[in-house]
Amino acid sequence: MHTGTDRPTNPVVLGRAAELARLDRLLGAVDGGGPQVLVLTGEPGAGKSTLVDRAAERGLALGFGILRVRGSEGEAGLGLSGVHQLLHPLLPGDGLPAAHREALDQAFGPGAAEYELKLDQLSLCVGVLGLVTGAAARRPLLLLVDDAQWLDLGSVDVLAFLARRLEGKPVVLLLAAREEGVPARFDRDFPQVTVGPLSRTAAGQLLDAQPDPPRGKARAEILQQAAGNPLALVELPRALARGRAAGAGGGAGGAVLPLTARLENLFAAELPGLPTPTRQALLLVAAAGTAELTDVIRAAPKLDFVRALDPAERVGLVRVADGRVLPRHPLVRSAVYHAASFHERRRAHLALAAAFTGEPDRRAWQLAAAATGQDAAVADALAESAERARGRGGHAAAATALERAAELTPDPELRARRLLTAARSAMFAGHPQWVGEMSGRVGHLTEDPRLRAEASLLGGWALGVTLRHEDALALLLGVAEATAASAPGLAQGALSTAATSVYNSGAPYHRAELRRIGDLIDGDGDPAGRSWALAVADPHRERPLLMGHLAEGLAELAREETLGNLTAMGGTAWILDETEQAVRILGRTIDVLRRAGSTGTNATVTQALALALFENGSWTAAEEAADEAFWMATEAGADNVTVGARVLRATLCALRGDPAAARNRAMEAVREADLRKSLSLQVRHRHALGMAAFVAGDHVGAYEQLRAAFTRDFRPAPVHYHASLYYLGDLAAAAVRAGRADDARTVVDGVAQDLKPAPSPRLAAVLHRATALLTDTDDAERHFRAALDGSGTDCWPFEKALAHLDFGEWLRRRRRGAEARRHLGAALECFERLAARPWTERAAAELRAAGTAVATAPAGELTPQERQIAELAAQGLTNRDIAARLYLSPRTVGYHLHKVFPKLGVTARAQLRDALTAEGDAGV
Repeated sequence: MHTGTDRPTNPVVLGRAAELARLDRLLGAVDGGGPQVLVLTGEPGAGKSTLVDRAAERGLALGFGILRVRGSEGEAGLGLSGVHQLLHPLLPGDGLPAAHREALDQAFGPGAAEYELKLDQLSLCVGVLGLVTGAAARRPLLLLVDDAQWLDLGSVDVLAFLARRLEGKPVVLLLAAREEGVPARFDRDFPQVTVGPLSRTAAGQLLDAQPDPPRGKARAEILQQAAGNPLALVELPRALARGRAAGAGGGAGGAVLPLTARLENLFAAELPGLPTPTRQALLLVAAAGTAELTDVIRAAPKLDFVRALDPAERVGLVRVADGRVLPRHPLVRSAVYHAASFHERRRAHLALAAAFTGEPDRRAWQLAAAATGQDAAVADALAESAERARGRGGHAAAATALERAAELTPDPELRARRLLTAARSAMFAGHPQWVGEMSGRVGHLTEDPRLRAEASLLGGWALGVTLRHEDALALLLGVAEATAASAPGLAQGALSTAATSVYNSGAPYHRAELRRIGDLIDGDGDPAGRSWALAVADPHRERPLLMGHLAEGLAELAREETLGNLTAMGGTAWILDETEQAVRILGRTIDVLRRAGSTGTNATVTQALALALFENGSWTAAEEAADEAFWMATEAGADNVTVGARVLRATLCALRGDPAAARNRAMEAVREADLRKSLSLQVRHRHALGMAAFVAGDHVGAYEQLRAAFTRDFRPAPVHYHASLYYLGDLAAAAVRAGRADDARTVVDGVAQDLKPAPSPRLAAVLHRATALLTDTDDAERHFRAALDGSGTDCWPFEKALAHLDFGEWLRRRRRGAEARRHLGAALECFERLAARPWTERAAAELRAAGTAVATAPAGELTPQERQIAELAAQGLTNRDIAARLYLSPRTVGYHLHKVFPKLGVTARAQLRDALTAEGDAGV
């Protein structure tokens, strides 16, 4: 019996959680617990074979015997060849009744051809069923049928007979076929799962996992044209890596990527056999980059276009409907385009340019695609097109047009300026790697110090959103210092951009440089940027001065909002613990960015907003913002945000009571990431792991993780001068349970000295809570009360609820029950609102011990919309996917899931399927 897969498989199948869960249910149905047949469908390259392989792996791990067949186009005419391949390990069927064995021998034995005309189909089907049933008596069987669209009809009939008679037998069948090629016997009667395109996030992850992942513009083009097709995401980078440069063809700057032979065979195998007029029509469609039939008809007035397209439509390459020509897949366009010679492509582009005389943008692109060298007139036309695109908020289109305009520009100085402007547009479009590529070429074209400095600033920004903080700062701080006197506005812009990398790095040297260079810059043309840089350099000792700057900046924002001022003031408010102001300003910043069509800084700003929302107790909104930041950063290659968003999600997972998932998420977040020079992420990662351990009851492990946020010096100091400080309370809580109070006390005492004289109200409360927990005397009460003093700490509800809980426990142990109940009740109310289950249970237990009856809230019934959302989430869909399907906003989906989780008694999406199944069983 076949016991392995045909090929080694990828240990990680990205973006297929729902499909893998469905495969698990199929394997679980071997005992009769559900449908025992599943049909996978999808377009070529969607990953059906990968899922079949994964089913084989999981089946082997569960002790299944594996029988598999893969349809072959060359054997589609050979009767019963598919069934023979499937059953070959079981033949000749010794032990079967004589009549069954004779039928199998007639079909598959040495004399099979002799019996072909008198073969009894029913006897054969019964014999196959007996053969499979006999093998399943020894061990459960998994039957795998891949590329079923190429199976011979006789095999399809036998498999359909078998599939309808599996009930009560320890056998399951998985059949995979292309969408348009599902065998007639399987297209209606059995459950189907369509393997669709990968999500944007999963597509980006798969692309980045390739041996030579593309960067910059090529990455964005591959993601666009692959359209979520996994095979295309694997093959297109290989084509580029082999030196097959992408063509410049296509309307509106849509480059047409080269294909490998494998992709050409999948997406345009029918092309060579089509008539010449059909190929000409298809080439015009591919070169135009448009689906509008009228556009291409104008370019070939002598060609009967609709008639010419008919053969292509018949073989499924395109579909003509409602005046549009729609390729089966975007890569059909690439295959058609690159199958033509340059002469044929150029002729098509010139014909289209002549047809687009009244559309200057499209005409410019067609002329650019037809250009054989530098051409000033075409370059000027493209530059004008870029200006129009930028005015519409189309920054990516503007960057593409300007980059091509620069290539066509004869004058090196003008070429440098256009390339610099293209890089700036690419920044707003959200493509840091592309920004780095273009800004890096400017220095080779000009000696102008201003242009070179601006290029270095953009290059520094591009590096800054990755984890290469030192490289970013080498560029940015160098620009700021070199231009401090001659171009103070440029210098301040470079310094403000550098401040973000300085914060992420956390290195004392870079903070000192930030302050030193800031003192060199003349004038005060950018007070918001200066405030941000000062706040990053020293948010604690300079707090009184910075609070004044913040007030002035907020007053200025009330008069005039600019994107730079909003971003800088939002960051300044956050770092100074003016969290509510930070949430308001950063939310406003994102609104402005979206209106302007800018996504370049969206990922960074959205990540900052997610942190601020988390801190002020808006956990559902924080998770949603982190999800949004993650997929934007994954597409852009902004590693700093990708890691940070995942760490925040892991922290939320821990605080909501799923420590195993939290630890897995935290470890996955830093896989292949080096955080030694990114101290802010390093500390936040330690906190996520520490809280996961704390929730799991591993207090020693929790303490070690949280202790790693501070140095092991004689006088401990924070590893990150800002981020580490907020974990002092959690450190103290773990310490008293792990028997490490003395060590923790040295940390708290050392840090407290450095925060004098006036830490923020939030930090003061954190310090008081930590000190109270580590104090053995009645003096702890004074610190608890200071941590809870007044309403100044209300905007950090979780931290305040922790202090209420700790104080309530302390009071109860001293038999001051009435006072304890007030604090424990306040803590419980907050924890329930946040769905912080471990702390909810602890507060409830303490309240009961203090003499208050705490009723467990009934789970409550799901509303129809909550059930619909829960079922989609259980299938593996993201909030964004669910929102698109139900015509809701992702925020609304998150709100409903926030109510669903406690009703079902779950803390993670992975638990939804079982909870919904259990609820359904209970209702029967």
